[in-house]
Amino acid sequence: MKNTSILSRRWQKFKTLKRGYYSLIILLSLYILSFFLPLLINNKALIVKYDGNYYFPIITGFVSGEVFGQDVPGEARYRKLKSAFKEDLNSSNWVLLPPYPYSPYEDITYEGNKMYESPSSLHWLGTDNTGRDVFARLCYAFNISISFALILTIINYIVGILIGGAMGYYGGKFDLIFQRLIEVWSSIPMLFVIIIISSILKPSFFLLIGIYTLVNWISMTYLIRAEFYREKAKPYVAAALSMGQSNFKIMFKHILANSLVPIITYFPFSVVAGISALVGLDYLGFGLAPPTPSWGQMLDVGLSNISKWWMVFSPVSAQFFTLLAIVFIGEGVREAFDPKVYSRLR
Repeated sequence: MKNTSILSRRWQKFKTLKRGYYSLIILLSLYILSFFLPLLINNKALIVKYDGNYYFPIITGFVSGEVFGQDVPGEARYRKLKSAFKEDLNSSNWVLLPPYPYSPYEDITYEGNKMYESPSSLHWLGTDNTGRDVFARLCYAFNISISFALILTIINYIVGILIGGAMGYYGGKFDLIFQRLIEVWSSIPMLFVIIIISSILKPSFFLLIGIYTLVNWISMTYLIRAEFYREKAKPYVAAALSMGQSNFKIMFKHILANSLVPIITYFPFSVVAGISALVGLDYLGFGLAPPTPSWGQMLDVGLSNISKWWMVFSPVSAQFFTLLAIVFIGEGVREAFDPKVYSRLR
């Protein structure tokens, strides 16, 4: 009879929960695909053949329009260049563009771009108040939002496991002192602290992660503390101590390994909180610096131009389906790792 590990059995159980399993497959596939967006959604050419020479702007970056005989300031306009090469039937020059040849950053300064252009075959989700392509910004913002939430959650887990684990394992005065410190820290109005820091310093991706980490580690710390308290009283810990194993080894090899169920089941919902936090701060204007693609900033612009339905519908739909998929994953993980059977999720 084949012997399977507990983790393997739980994974097999998770796969039977179709709603959560398919949500994981779809979301993970889209997230991996989003790292290749510069090759799929970009206004830079992948390859340009001009006068017998080959250029790779997607790799080399800036290439002046003068190199290709364009009378334009700054970087070459590759969509215009492709049209010019096509019109010249005797030319052997050609341009290979990404499948969707628009950048999330190009605005009305680019020839042909218009503000508030409704969805069309050229701009699938229209353009915004500065002529930027909504679909391009939506896709890039997806990668930024998921990456932000994942990094933030992982850092919170590391801090929470270190502090909460020590509190739960050592207990006594050590635990009491840290509880009082956490109570004082949690009483500080962190939203105002975040707004003040964001208004003084130029917001960046990692600065916002650092700021949010100051707040979000507390809830994870209490969860880990409770798990370590519960596991510390079990016989295997006393047996490990009697064998002379170090406190560090007992904490992170034995107790942590037996506390993974609540940690893993809590993870997807922490990601939801991270995405919501970034969207909220961007919406208030204290998030990522413009013109960084952001769902919160897109929502702010859309609500300021409520008559342009595509500017509101696009970011709201993206957030809704992303968060819904993560919640489905969280429900599936919780059932797979929980000994109780929630048949309603099947």
